[in-house]
Amino acid sequence: MTSTTTSQTSQQELVRFLEDRFACAQACTECARACALRASLADPDGPEDQERMRRKGIMCAEVCDATCRVLSEQSLLDEAGIRVQVEWCRTVCLECARVFDEQPGAEEGAKACRDCARACTDFLAVLD
Repeated sequence: MTSTTTSQTSQQELVRFLEDRFACAQACTECARACALRASLADPDGPEDQERMRRKGIMCAEVCDATCRVLSEQSLLDEAGIRVQVEWCRTVCLECARVFDEQPGAEEGAKACRDCARACTDFLAVLD
């Protein structure tokens, strides 16, 4: 492989890394907003399933917000730390989507969670 080919490959990898990192951060922002909205609509004194949805929505919004900050700011986390944060976000988003699936009217929130989990998965693939 020539140095020009290596340089182009490295540049392409960097561009993909930055694009996927941005897409993940953006999906986290959208998911955080959708989850916060869904949680705000749940009655805190309502039935147990409403309380569960509210708690999961709040947790997902907080994890997504933290992940977005890690991805968009110059953080002190190394690659391993970023990986752990993004994997945690993906897991929480999938759990939240399943809870939202059980609630009528929460389809958009579930979709935002799944979209975020997918963006996290894509970004994690670039880290490999």
